[in-house]
Amino acid sequence: MFCFQCQETAGGQGCTKAGVCGKDASTAELQDLLVYLLKGLSIRNLSAAKAGKGRDDVGIFVAERLFETLTNVNFDPAYFQDIIYKTLLLRDSLPPAGTDESDACTWKPAAAEDLASKAATVGVLSTENEDVRSLQQILICGLKGLGAYYHHAAVLGKRDAEIETFIQEALASTLQDLSAQDMTAWVLRCGSTGVRALALLDQANTEAYGKPEITSVSTKAGDRPGILISGHDLKDLAMLLEQTKGSGVDVYTHGEMLPAHAYPYFKRYDNLVGNYGGSWPLQREEFEQFNGPILMTTNCLVPPRESYATRVYTTGPVGFPGLKHIPTGPDGNKDFNPVIEQARLSAPPKNLEDGTVITGCAHDAVLALADEVIGAIKGGAIRRFVVMAGCDGRHKSRDYYARFAQALPSDTVILTAGCAKYRYNRLPLGEIGGIPRLLDAGQCNDCYSLVAVAQALAGALGMGINELPISYNIAWFEQKAVLVLLALLSLGVKDITLGPSLPAFVSPGVLKVLVESFDIKPQTTVEADLKRMVPA
Repeated sequence: MFCFQCQETAGGQGCTKAGVCGKDASTAELQDLLVYLLKGLSIRNLSAAKAGKGRDDVGIFVAERLFETLTNVNFDPAYFQDIIYKTLLLRDSLPPAGTDESDACTWKPAAAEDLASKAATVGVLSTENEDVRSLQQILICGLKGLGAYYHHAAVLGKRDAEIETFIQEALASTLQDLSAQDMTAWVLRCGSTGVRALALLDQANTEAYGKPEITSVSTKAGDRPGILISGHDLKDLAMLLEQTKGSGVDVYTHGEMLPAHAYPYFKRYDNLVGNYGGSWPLQREEFEQFNGPILMTTNCLVPPRESYATRVYTTGPVGFPGLKHIPTGPDGNKDFNPVIEQARLSAPPKNLEDGTVITGCAHDAVLALADEVIGAIKGGAIRRFVVMAGCDGRHKSRDYYARFAQALPSDTVILTAGCAKYRYNRLPLGEIGGIPRLLDAGQCNDCYSLVAVAQALAGALGMGINELPISYNIAWFEQKAVLVLLALLSLGVKDITLGPSLPAFVSPGVLKVLVESFDIKPQTTVEADLKRMVPA
C-alpha cells in the first residue's frame, strides 16, 4: 500500500500500512487496481468510438468509479473486488485498441488472489520518476474530483459527452510517455473541464431545486425523533423529505448538506428542521449524540464507532463493511423506509447548541446585491474579498482558519464554499452596509459560484481576474479540492495560498513550476499571511 492523495496522509509523505482515513491496505490496493483498469477501459472505448462502436455507458461508469476511490467514500474491499470484475467485463466487451495494447487493456486475473498481487504492481510507486509520478497523480486526483462533481450532475439528468470523453482521454494519457510540458497541459485541461462540470452541476441544482436564497438556518435540536443526512446528494435529500412527510420524523442536515436549506424546493418541507453539528471531523462525537439514524450520501464518512454503527446507513457511492446500504432502484429512486422506521423508535437528538448559521450566498443571490457590492468597493467600505473555500480536517493546525477569519479587518468580506466554513461560520463577523461579511456559497460542489462572482466583479470593475481586490486562502483535504484548485489555475488565477500543508504528491520539481507559473504559496502564520493577502 502507498497512498498520499489526501492532506492528512501519514507523516505528510504517504500511508503505507493503513490509511489515516481508516482505509485498510487491501482496500487501498484494490482501488489502485480499479483505477489502472479504468485506464484500459478508457483506451478501448476511445478506440471503439473512433470506429463508431464506443459504448455510451462507459463515460459515466468511469466517472462514478473514480468517485468511489476518493477519500472517505467507500471502505468496502468486497465491493471493490466485485466492481473490478464488472470493469473487466465492460472492458472486454469492447474490441481491442490495436496489436500493441497496454497491459491495462489486456490483463485478466486467473483467480481472485491475483487481484492483490496485480494491485501491488500498479500503484502510485510503479512510476519511478518523481516528477512524472507527481504530474500523473495531480491529474488523477483532479480526475477523481471531476468524477465526483460530474456524478452529482448526472444524477440530476445532466450529462455532457465532452466531459466524459475528457475523463477517459486524461486517464489514458497517464499510460503514455509524455513530456512534462504535455503532462502539465493535461493537468490544466482537467482544471478547465472542472469549470465546465461545476457550471453543469450548478445548472442541474438550480433547475431542479431553484436558485439558493440567503437563509438563516436553526442549529437547535427539536423534541421529535430525527434522521441526520450528511454528504452532498440533494436528490437523496429530496427523496428522504418526501418519504418522511407526515411521519412525525424530523430531518436534519449535517456537514455539506447545510446549504440545502437555501433552495426554494426544500423550504416547502416543514420536516426539514435545521442543521445539526459541524463538519465531518466531528461526526464520531456528534453522531453518538444524535440518537437517531444517520444517512451518508457521499464522501466524508469516518469509520463509525460500534456504539452507533447500527444507526448508520450508506447509499450511492458510499460503502463500509457491515453498514446497511440503501440501493438505487432501476428508476433511480430509493426506499428509505428502513431508515424512517428506525427513526420512529429513536429518542430525539441531544441538543448541541442554540443558534443559527447563514447560507445560500450563491452567485445569483450575491449578484442580486451587485449594485451595493460595487458601490461598497468603489466607496471604500469593502477593501478586499478573501476566498476561504475548501475542506475541513482533523489536524489542530486548522484552527488557523478561525484565527485568520477573526483577524481580518472589518472592511473585508469572506467568500466561502465547502466544509472549511465550519471553522468560522459561527463567528460574529457582522455586515458591511447590509452585506454579510461571510458569504457562504454552499457546498464544495458550489464552488462555481465563487468563480461566477469573481468574473462578474472583473467585468463590472473593468479589471483582469488578478487585478481584483480578491485574495485566495484555500484549505484542502481531498481530491475535489484538488480539482477546484486546478479550475482556478486554468482560469489564470495566481497568488493562491494553499494549506494547511502542501500536497505530498507535489514533488519539489513540480512545486517549482507551480510557484514560477502561478505563484502558489504555502500557508505560514496568520500574521504573515494576513499582511500579504490584505495589504494596507
